[in-house]
Amino acid sequence: MKFAKNIQSHNPVRHGGPYSISEFNSKIIDFSSNVNPLGFPSIIKKSLDYSKIPTYPDHNSASLKKALSKYLGLPISNITIGNGATELIYDLCRILPKSNAIIVCPTFGEYEAATRMYCKKVEFFTTLNLESDLQNLIKKIPKNGLIFVCNPNNPTGQLLPRKSMIKLLDAVKTRSSILFVDESFIELTQNPRESVVDLVNEYQNLFVLRSMTKSFGLAGLRIGYAVANKKMIAILDKVKIPWNINVLAHQAGIVALSDKKFLDKTRKLILSESKFLLDSISKIEGFSCFDTATNFILIKTKQPAKILKKKLLQKNILIRDCSNFRGLDSHYIRIAIRSRKENQRLVLALEKIS
Repeated sequence: MKFAKNIQSHNPVRHGGPYSISEFNSKIIDFSSNVNPLGFPSIIKKSLDYSKIPTYPDHNSASLKKALSKYLGLPISNITIGNGATELIYDLCRILPKSNAIIVCPTFGEYEAATRMYCKKVEFFTTLNLESDLQNLIKKIPKNGLIFVCNPNNPTGQLLPRKSMIKLLDAVKTRSSILFVDESFIELTQNPRESVVDLVNEYQNLFVLRSMTKSFGLAGLRIGYAVANKKMIAILDKVKIPWNINVLAHQAGIVALSDKKFLDKTRKLILSESKFLLDSISKIEGFSCFDTATNFILIKTKQPAKILKKKLLQKNILIRDCSNFRGLDSHYIRIAIRSRKENQRLVLALEKIS
């Protein structure tokens, strides 16, 4: 049997989360997954209609698109839904074959995996401070290319201001390229208005990815969406697999968007707990924290990340070893922001193993 060469050479990306280790159990606190520290909106528990399970979901996700349209203040024709945000990364690369891609890294590994599968050429722009290096990135923009920027970035937590993103958008436009902006974490920042999602009709070269996994704690239900110009969305809707969102995910997404106070409560928790973790961990010898705009913190460590991860697992704490992020070495870890009690437990554990 013969298989496509690009598929045979494809290497799945390793992620964090409870299933990243074989020994995960209910006692382990998961600091490796960057989901909402409050979990999901409690009103979802009362709102799911399980009688719908025997019924095929709406393949157009019309009701969820309508709710997102109201939430974003954009037409339904600008929105498409994915089985998690990751599905949409691959779908976009599928409809833009032969493109030359540039990925700003270190960042989410699925951009590289998807572009290697579908794009003509993949290059990397490595920086830990994109704002200061923005002009250098602009110089490297290819013609008819695809540029990937995660904002705020995973795993650095850095947020590129809207004015800088518009500067990049303008530069990308002059090269007839497309700017892919992953805003999966932007709703969890203190400045969600730094988003460029409202510019998709002004900039035809803009593609914005969002994730309800992160913002509303719905990782297990897999709900992502993309916002772009009508033509691009129409093509994406053609290539997506039928019934890609299940009926319970549809319901949960709509209900989550109706909870007006949930994200405000989340941002308040992230603000206080990120300050606590940054202040506490920075005082521990062997750990240097990066400032963050969102719900996770990148930390440079004296000890190898692999060893730290093993030591913390013995204390029932799971962190993200960042050694497989392109642009980082074996001395970086990432931790998610959780509740004060859980964060105190992490700090105490780090103090003991430093």
